[in-house]
Amino acid sequence: MTIVTKDNGNRRLPFDKNRLRDFITNTLNVTDEAYANKVIRTIESKDECTADFITEQLINVASENIDEANPQWTYVAAKAYLFRLYKQASKNRAYDAKDKYGGLYGLLKTLGTKGIYAPNILEKYSRDELRKASEMIEPKRDLLFDFPGIYALATRYLATDYEKNVYELPQERFMIIALHLMQDEAKEKRMGYVAEAYWALSNLYMTVATPTLANAGKSHGQLSSCFIDTVDDSLLEIYNSNTDVARLSKSGGGIGVYMGKVRARGSSIRGYKGNSSGVVPWIKQLNNTAVSVDQLGTRKGAIAVYLDVWHADIMPFLDLRLNNGDDRQRAHDIFTGVCLPDLFMEQVEKRGDWYLFDPHEVRQVMGYSLEDFYDEEKGEGSFREKYEECVQSNDLTKTKVPAIEIMKRIMKSQLEAGVPFMFYRDEVNRMNSNKHAGMIYCSNLCSEISQNQSPTVQISETLDEQNGEIITRKKAGDFVVCNLSSVNLGRAVPADVLERLIRIQVRMLDNVIDLNTIDVKQAQYTNRKYRAIGLGTFGWHHLLALRGVQWESEEAVQYADRLYEKIAYLTIKASADLAKERGAYPLFENSEWSTGEYFSRRGYVGEEWSDLASQVISTGIRNGYLLAVAPNATTSVIAGSTATTDPIFQPFFYEEKKDYKMPVVAPDMNHETYNIYRRSAYVIDQRWSVKQNAARQKHLDQANSFNIYVPNTIKASVLLSLHMQIWQSGIKTTYYVRSTANDVEECEWCQS
Repeated sequence: MTIVTKDNGNRRLPFDKNRLRDFITNTLNVTDEAYANKVIRTIESKDECTADFITEQLINVASENIDEANPQWTYVAAKAYLFRLYKQASKNRAYDAKDKYGGLYGLLKTLGTKGIYAPNILEKYSRDELRKASEMIEPKRDLLFDFPGIYALATRYLATDYEKNVYELPQERFMIIALHLMQDEAKEKRMGYVAEAYWALSNLYMTVATPTLANAGKSHGQLSSCFIDTVDDSLLEIYNSNTDVARLSKSGGGIGVYMGKVRARGSSIRGYKGNSSGVVPWIKQLNNTAVSVDQLGTRKGAIAVYLDVWHADIMPFLDLRLNNGDDRQRAHDIFTGVCLPDLFMEQVEKRGDWYLFDPHEVRQVMGYSLEDFYDEEKGEGSFREKYEECVQSNDLTKTKVPAIEIMKRIMKSQLEAGVPFMFYRDEVNRMNSNKHAGMIYCSNLCSEISQNQSPTVQISETLDEQNGEIITRKKAGDFVVCNLSSVNLGRAVPADVLERLIRIQVRMLDNVIDLNTIDVKQAQYTNRKYRAIGLGTFGWHHLLALRGVQWESEEAVQYADRLYEKIAYLTIKASADLAKERGAYPLFENSEWSTGEYFSRRGYVGEEWSDLASQVISTGIRNGYLLAVAPNATTSVIAGSTATTDPIFQPFFYEEKKDYKMPVVAPDMNHETYNIYRRSAYVIDQRWSVKQNAARQKHLDQANSFNIYVPNTIKASVLLSLHMQIWQSGIKTTYYVRSTANDVEECEWCQS
């Protein structure tokens, strides 16, 4: 007879298989005898086991049953996993596990006393308000999670004590996020906003950014996803930037760093020629920071470094992530991005020459910085004029390289390491709604953010001998902050809730700006100056599958255009309505929002758009930047949908986890949706992905985190033509080039 031990071995009971069968039938809602028999056989093969071992078997056997034909088993595994969470939380919080959820107020008190939660919610909300919040919680919405979703949420985001004991449950995480984000709303309205935010989150109609999901309501960590710094060309500012990057990295932020202003190898230092070691050693310093400053042990820091394609150090920069060559010239833990003007792409197209310059020498000799200019129209503008002046100058050192050779180096690195990311700087700056206030030099770690940037510069450092204080004064630059949240297209669009959803989503994002505790002050300053948000989406392939629309079709392209125009309209309207209530962002005057040029530039016509443009011009808009589609790799898993605007990796595959070999099946898989999913990421014609992203890019004031999927055997000419199509289509950025280790069957397009 098998003995089941409980309470750390203090209780010993004979295994009751009839009780387990009853649990399987009535709690897991499974009538499959084979499932119950297999679980029971495994348990009865042991002389002794724990109660937790039984739960593990319920999960494991359900997981083994998951495949394309039987996707429903993922919800059985999720229920069994939830049951364990309920038991653990009830034990740690001293309530009956049959209730599933305990009182919210008690949870706030317990984890507040332990220092896990910040005191804000208990201080700002009354006991009666928290009782109402507790009553709003809907435990049955836990059943929306599939197994990968609940596993990801529970193991990475639910609040535990310092010994990792379970306290917080899924619906409580959503409610605490809602309470945290609405804490400073007017008292007579805020519980209504809390209810709306909880509705949006708990129905999985949207997700908040990973740092918000992890840190809202807690005593440590900030709420924003990523940041972008611009490094000035001085030893002091290079090290100051590295310190700022470290401070943000420890709090869960991903960092983009623009190094294009830093002098090249062989440049002069204080007039002495040939002394500069260039950007590579400084990038290696950032690489060490990424590795050394992890995020409370959960993951190492993540840093992307961008450089202009005319920078004299561009060739060694493009080799930083290669696996061969001199390892002293490699930085394996950072990500690279290259900033490309139209003129370079034109030279690649015509197989022309390209010139490389040292930015420090350009400033000294020409009296301007080449990176501060862009082409105002396709084919004409100030960048190409300044570039040509530099080419013609006899006083500048320059290196002539065939443009196609640089492009080959880019593509070689992309096929081997997935990077560099591509940043089409002219298009980005042409479409910048705040060009009156600055310049955009690069993107962020995930390539979806495009906002004004400038370096922070130290003005003075003085010693107050009387008080023994060193006083430092700095001029704050535009240090970009990404405040992100995403619509789950696979759930929100079929439920027809976009208007209601986006209204509360924009309010939540706007509140993040004021609630956030950012360690780097210039980032906090920039955040409040532009009040930038990035409302995005995920679940595009999921939505196409539900609608029966093939990826490789004009129908998908047209649908992307219509849907993202609607999302853009609703987002702008929500921000404009918020401006009536709270005022416009500080730099609204003279922006393209204030002049109406934002609307005319995109060709928005019709009565609705005309009325909205008039409203924005007259009363302002709350947020200077609004729309950006982030990767959503983790949060889309939690929400049970497909990532960002990408096609799925495969209809069914296994992902190795620490505790499980996790089966992953495409959402809402059935005989109809399989027909859409079966042509997955490495099979579909990427040219259709470009067309779709070009259609949605028109409606995004920022950018789209756009992965390119290719076999590693792709012809160089085909990959080049793909890059040329992307540039010509007006897409602002691309993210990874994800190449397979082996050739892909069915890939007709990539051999053409």
